[in-house]
Amino acid sequence: MNLAKPVLGLAVGGVLGLLDGLSGFFEPSLAPVMGSVITFSLLKGLLAGIAIGCVSQRVHSMLLGILAGVGIAAVLSLLVILRAGMALFWDIMIPGMLLGLIVGFATQKFGRGRESALAAQ
Repeated sequence: MNLAKPVLGLAVGGVLGLLDGLSGFFEPSLAPVMGSVITFSLLKGLLAGIAIGCVSQRVHSMLLGILAGVGIAAVLSLLVILRAGMALFWDIMIPGMLLGLIVGFATQKFGRGRESALAAQ
């Protein structure tokens, strides 16, 4: 079952964002703010996923899809860093960019493009 690229991006980004947020349980100092960590990680994953899926629908290159994914996720991660503080820069940026790389790859490799969706109807 091939999903449309934005829907696939939303699903993969949401799951990875949730896992990223839940990984905060490994850092005891985050215990008081775990609700915010999970919420913002999930939101970042969902927003990145749908944006990457929309870009992947227009771009038909694996390399450009992955680069767009990393770039979009990096920008969204930077927004979270500005709220959380620069002390957590790499703790937020690296998982965020990895999420973008995976979602960019998944939407290009497994997502159904607009042409396929129209042909299926």
